[in-house]
Amino acid sequence: MTSKEAEAKGGHVAQAEQARPVPAAPAQADAVQADAVQAGAVQAGPVQAGVGHTGAGQAGAVQAGAVQEADLAGLYPADRLGLAAAAAARAGIGALLLTPGPDLRYLTGYDALATERLTCLAVPADGPAFLVAPRLELRSVQASPAGGLGLDIMAWDETDDPYRLVADRLGRRGSPGAPGRPEALESVGLADQMWAMMVLRFRDALPGARLRLASPALRGLRIRKTDAEVAALRQAGAAIDRVHGRVPELLRPGRTEREVAADIAGAIIAEGHARADFVIVGSGPNAARPHHEPSRRILAAGDTVVVDIGGTMPSGYRSDCTRTYAIGSPPPEFTAYYQVLQEAQEAACATVRPGVRAEAVDAAAREPITAAGYGDYFVHRTGHGIGLETHEDPYIVSGNTEALVPGMAFSVEPGIYPGPHGARIEDIVVCTPDGGQRLNNVTRELVVVDA
Repeated sequence: MTSKEAEAKGGHVAQAEQARPVPAAPAQADAVQADAVQAGAVQAGPVQAGVGHTGAGQAGAVQAGAVQEADLAGLYPADRLGLAAAAAARAGIGALLLTPGPDLRYLTGYDALATERLTCLAVPADGPAFLVAPRLELRSVQASPAGGLGLDIMAWDETDDPYRLVADRLGRRGSPGAPGRPEALESVGLADQMWAMMVLRFRDALPGARLRLASPALRGLRIRKTDAEVAALRQAGAAIDRVHGRVPELLRPGRTEREVAADIAGAIIAEGHARADFVIVGSGPNAARPHHEPSRRILAAGDTVVVDIGGTMPSGYRSDCTRTYAIGSPPPEFTAYYQVLQEAQEAACATVRPGVRAEAVDAAAREPITAAGYGDYFVHRTGHGIGLETHEDPYIVSGNTEALVPGMAFSVEPGIYPGPHGARIEDIVVCTPDGGQRLNNVTRELVVVDA
């Protein structure tokens, strides 16, 4: 269910002890426009794609649809701060301290710059949240969705100790400007990705507080996506599908993996992402290395090529999709196990529905691969959650007995890597009340480009 954006209230900035009002920025997320991508009919067997085709959708079954404007208003609702405070209280954490990263952006919409200067969102379990930021970043804070949340902002100057400002404010929790209670916190939950330097500074500033991770409080909020978040992930999936539609024209014998990867990175931006996060182009034997870094290896006829790509959209939400290609006719042994891989990926996606354990999806992918004799070549988990991070909860892996619930979004990406070549197929899937829905729709058939 989509959370509605709370009515923006006037924010204000506090300098050390004294708060003074400033105009608040509207609480609006970046508007994004993206082509809707539809999956067309896919014929059995390899899809032939000629070299030199241009535009999105030339790799088989992708067609560009009408331009649609994203509805991102519900991505960063004001009520998340209250939900986070309540979650902290349930977890027995006195306050959450969140430095730049996905947790801070999830709660405020502010994509803060990570530097040695402290930016920190503090969310007490029993008081109003506040944001400490360097004064030179103040206008950026106000221009972000955080500027319209009615959030108390404490701007600090170069000669201030921002860690002491946070500690002092937490020690007098209550309404801004009120006397509050000079009460020490028993524990604080730190952002999981907080820099060690900042962890040690908070340890010194809050000597009586036990340092814990913030994730036990925030995991339950972030793991279940709202309708608005699913819409953002769907746009990310459509954008990366369009990039895969352009890949066949780039896979030409004589080019290096690095040259192809550079062109793909440019296409990721061109198709609507704010940045390209990763580009894996593994050809020939490099296709058997799941996290291969593009090299100077030259593509040749007969190569199979694993292309695993993803980026961050202006909304902050991520894409991640893998397809496997062949330059000319692939080896017969490859064709045999690629069919097994398709069946395994299909079986895993079909298993997704509420109440199913995450490990059952992994097992559904693993069983046909093992039965066909390729089990030793499937060397990683089946998937990972995705949202404001490319890898986040839930993890689709043996031993994870957590039941799927509607709103969970994750990859389903089995792979087979014998050595001379390899293959992987990856889609982002969201658990719905009725089952699972793929957010990637570019063809999963083996795309063969002219040698």
